[in-house]
Amino acid sequence: MNDDGKINASSEGYFVLLGFSNWPHLEVVLFVVILMFYLMTLVGNLFIIILSYLDFHLHTPMYFFLSNLSFLDLCYTTSSIPQLLVNLWGSEKTISYKGCMVQLYFVLALGTTECVLLVVMSYDRYAAVCRPLHYTVLMHPRFCHMLAAASWVSGFTNSALHSIFTFWVPLCGHRQVDHFFREVPALLRLSCVDTRANELTLMVTSSIFVLIPLILILSSYGAIAQAVLRMQSTTGLQKVFGTCGAHLMVVSLFFIPAMCIYLLPSSGKSQDQGKFIALFYTVVTPSLNPLIYTLRNRDVRGAVKRLMGQE
Repeated sequence: MNDDGKINASSEGYFVLLGFSNWPHLEVVLFVVILMFYLMTLVGNLFIIILSYLDFHLHTPMYFFLSNLSFLDLCYTTSSIPQLLVNLWGSEKTISYKGCMVQLYFVLALGTTECVLLVVMSYDRYAAVCRPLHYTVLMHPRFCHMLAAASWVSGFTNSALHSIFTFWVPLCGHRQVDHFFREVPALLRLSCVDTRANELTLMVTSSIFVLIPLILILSSYGAIAQAVLRMQSTTGLQKVFGTCGAHLMVVSLFFIPAMCIYLLPSSGKSQDQGKFIALFYTVVTPSLNPLIYTLRNRDVRGAVKRLMGQE
């Protein structure tokens, strides 16, 4: 600790994640519920990745991007949920400084990557519905790999910048974080210096990686809606609504909570509300994505039947 009472977190060695310790009677219930959702996430997303790899009928741009999304969701939940489960189960609720730094970096990187990847997936659907004759040219495998790589690179680059700026902020006195994992807003609350520059940076980058992707996605689906209205085929309509409806549902489940956390003023919501919103998009949304994409999907049902030898 220096003369002004500011501390360097690395010298302290650990942080205390308070999480849901305000409701000790709920911790066991939360542990069971979160563990179930986490297992659903692991099984469901691994199922999509393995099925898309094994069945050559699913070697299409849509399932290539869906496999990327599934792998991303596996990484995203694993970057925070195991630590949360450990904290809920035991009385020890600490995380090392290095562990905290790694967690913050990956949570930010993977969250940003998902924002960009969902835009790429909406463009794929736009090309399939609005430009069907040029689809194979527009979504060439090499271009698809470039789009996926750009999503990952942009996410990890943005996170590196955010993490560096955040860990430069001097912390004061206590090391208690009123959250279940390390997010930038929660970390900035520990600072005893003016963090308006950091908050402005967070607002600007959140607008770039949340609002702009959302606008692009809605624009893509606006064009898709116009194309759908001109369709005469009932089968074509059903297929478009099946794939595009699933994607829009996933977009809603991800972007609405993200906007509540990163774009709404912190004074407009309590810290407890923020925890439960964050819990939703880190635990619930990744577990629902496989169900949303596969439940009424004929391609997936056909792939499962072929693997089981029923076709």
